Amino acid sequence: MKKSQKITKNMTISQVLELDENLSDVFMGFGMFCIFCGLGNSETIEQASAAHEVDLDLLLKKLNEQLAK
Repeated sequence: MKKSQKITKNMTISQVLELDENLSDVFMGFGMFCIFCGLGNSETIEQASAAHEVDLDLLLKKLNEQLAK
């Protein structure tokens, strides 16, 4: 996947981190330390944001902004 592509709610956390491991800072900024647990391999961003009560749209916006840098 190229950096010009968008991160979507259906991507797993591990797929996002494969694009750019520095995106972990965005997840941690939202208090989503699940990037360090086994769920990151199979849990989608949508599932993780629901579990952590994080605004999905805002999280996707921040991830895509950081990826574009």
